Amino acid sequence: MSKTKTISLTVGAFVAGALISLNFPAMADKEVKPGLPIDELRTFAEVYSAIKQGYVEPVEDKKMITNAISGMLSNLDPHSTYLDADAFKDLQVGTQGEFGGLGIEVGMEDGLVKVVSPIEDTPAFRAGVKAGDLIFKLDETPVKGLTLSDAVKKMRGKPKTPIKLSIIRKGETKPIEITLIREVIKVQSVKSKLVEPGYGWVRVTQFQENTIAEIAKHVSMLYKDGNKLNGLVLDLRNDPGGLLNGAIGVSAAFLPPDVKVVSTDGRTADAKQEFRARAQDYLRGNKEDPLKSMPIEAKKVPMVVLVNGGSASASEIVAGALQDHKRAIIVGTQTFGKGSVQSVLPLPGNTAIKLTTARYYTPEGRSIQAKGITPDIVVEESANGASPGMRVREADLDRHLSNDRDKEANKEATKQEAKGQAKPSKNGKDKKEDAEEEMPPRLEYATKGDYQFQQALNLLKGLQIMQNKAQ
Repeated sequence: MSKTKTISLTVGAFVAGALISLNFPAMADKEVKPGLPIDELRTFAEVYSAIKQGYVEPVEDKKMITNAISGMLSNLDPHSTYLDADAFKDLQVGTQGEFGGLGIEVGMEDGLVKVVSPIEDTPAFRAGVKAGDLIFKLDETPVKGLTLSDAVKKMRGKPKTPIKLSIIRKGETKPIEITLIREVIKVQSVKSKLVEPGYGWVRVTQFQENTIAEIAKHVSMLYKDGNKLNGLVLDLRNDPGGLLNGAIGVSAAFLPPDVKVVSTDGRTADAKQEFRARAQDYLRGNKEDPLKSMPIEAKKVPMVVLVNGGSASASEIVAGALQDHKRAIIVGTQTFGKGSVQSVLPLPGNTAIKLTTARYYTPEGRSIQAKGITPDIVVEESANGASPGMRVREADLDRHLSNDRDKEANKEATKQEAKGQAKPSKNGKDKKEDAEEEMPPRLEYATKGDYQFQQALNLLKGLQIMQNKAQ
């Protein structure tokens, strides 16, 4: 049985990155257990018959059955869903880093589409769409009453065609209308630069097919011409996830060989797996291992990993692995908390279902579901403690899966959220809201204006000073 593990990209507009197993063949090949609920199925048949006979307009059988499947899945958790032919195709194509859409990760909240994060260098990002925005209308179609898949389908479309988003934003008294032009989105997986002599910055924006080769290339470039690095910042902020093998490969680039990176556990035998920092776990097919070309010094260079509330799924796997193995210091704010595993099960007609089947765990066995990765050093996104936009995390999503190994996870998340709420200022406004109004609309990463990055750089320089003193 061919099987590919991924952490799904949010394709154009879908829920933030999720650990996925693409299973072939479909569910029909699995053993069906006895004990079907006859009474409930009889009720279902009666409702089906009533709609067929008495609904005000004729309804096709295909539509009714599809809606029933969609309803069953969407009411389980935020990440289980029905994928029509377009959504299934986008899921498969999106992992290659090129897809059509607006460039936002979204979920559902109170019947509205909630923006998790805009993707860099996309129409949504450039137009100023922010995390926490609530989309209540697409063109002239109200979002209320639509499923997430329906909303995604309306946001998807041919490149160069417009769509108007009507948005409710915290702190704004009136709705905001933003018109975006759809385009084919090409996401650059890895970016890097030598910020100053001896200190490098590598950013992973999403985990894609080429991420392992790109991380090897970019890290090697930082060492070119005999350059020596005293410190490296791995930036995973606002990275929604991507391919599992990409997360394992990026972790393996900086970890000792064969150490555990991540494990998964669920009810079925194939949901119980362990992945290590070795080529057979991060390479697909008979490819040459790109990590062989990396300088050996990259395994020991002092590292800081930057994370925030937009760091999800694959990003959290990397941060958790490097944290558990004491390979890097994690700096920033609490991550998204996406720690569940989905299986994509193909159905007839090039459709599929995405079903939550397991949770994943860090090397020390921590579940990050509905909690996230807690930084070793908490650094807010600005010097005054304000964070741009309104962060939404896994624990905020309706029907989110619980954390099976940390029963206090949701309580801790609530406490952290309460700590972030500032007291009203003398003028009657919220201090946090005042601070947000003063912040620039978009952050330029790894610049003097990037507060978290500058603190990471200062930490690396402090480590270098301590190392020199010890020597």
